[in-house]
Amino acid sequence: MRPFLVALVVALASSAAMAETATWQPAEGRSQIPLWPGQPPNANAVPGPESVKTGTDLIGGKPVTWVTNVSQPTITVYSPASGNTGAAVVVVPGGGFEGLAMDLEGTEVCDWLTPRGVTCVLLKYRVPSAPYDWRCDCRPHNLALSLPSLADTQRALRLVRARAAEWHIDPHKVGVLGFSAGGFIVAEASTNYRKRIYAPVDAVDKESARPDFALAIYPGHLTTDYRTLNPNIPVTKDTPPTFVLQAEDDHVDGANQALVYYTAMTKAEAPAELHLYAHGGHAFGLRPTAEPITHWPELAEKWLATIGMIPAETR
Repeated sequence: MRPFLVALVVALASSAAMAETATWQPAEGRSQIPLWPGQPPNANAVPGPESVKTGTDLIGGKPVTWVTNVSQPTITVYSPASGNTGAAVVVVPGGGFEGLAMDLEGTEVCDWLTPRGVTCVLLKYRVPSAPYDWRCDCRPHNLALSLPSLADTQRALRLVRARAAEWHIDPHKVGVLGFSAGGFIVAEASTNYRKRIYAPVDAVDKESARPDFALAIYPGHLTTDYRTLNPNIPVTKDTPPTFVLQAEDDHVDGANQALVYYTAMTKAEAPAELHLYAHGGHAFGLRPTAEPITHWPELAEKWLATIGMIPAETR
């Protein structure tokens, strides 16, 4: 088994004991919105029905909700109760393209964003949807292998803009934030927005899929040999402003993921901010621990204010 998947199982879904339910549902009072009016494009076969498991391993003192076999992607909109800044963030949980850490890297992100006046749009995208073949430990980096997740992300960005007035969102302040595999999707969405990943299905697809800003938190899959940028991440000067964060002891993806991506952005003269910490590992989300890296949301808030997405007083 790939080291990444070993770490993933240990960190996110204890194999010893799991409490399992049918499909993931948001908290009472919120509903999921289907991304697609019919059958999603670029559909992959899944090994079974969607399931939700609660692991017994703890991260930041709490277990993790793990969602697998997603075939019907959705978004859930969390609007700020007050002080709406007009900014919105499509949140892309990680999980190695095998599942989704829906609380650690999803609902808990919304709990952070909405009190700061930012609308949180939680994406439940299709998995499994691997970016390369785990079985042979080879890295063809064929964009088609991650088409479902990228298509879902592009559609989510377009849907937010199409319903911006209804959800009290500024269509010019729509960003993406992703963790681990979700960080890779953030980079894909930030650099492939001009590509027609799927055939338009309705008027929503007339909207732009370009994020106005992006946050890639302990991202993976961005390099081919830990030194060379993945060729399917074509960074240009038009790549949106990006906040990148990783730990040097991230033994799942490695700090070079962040370094290579940031270096490519600086060479292209695209705005980027990089934060590297000595310790922190991988898959910590927003849960505070003794490691200084877990205070990264404070840095992200300052960055969002710096690029004009939220007012300075919300920092």
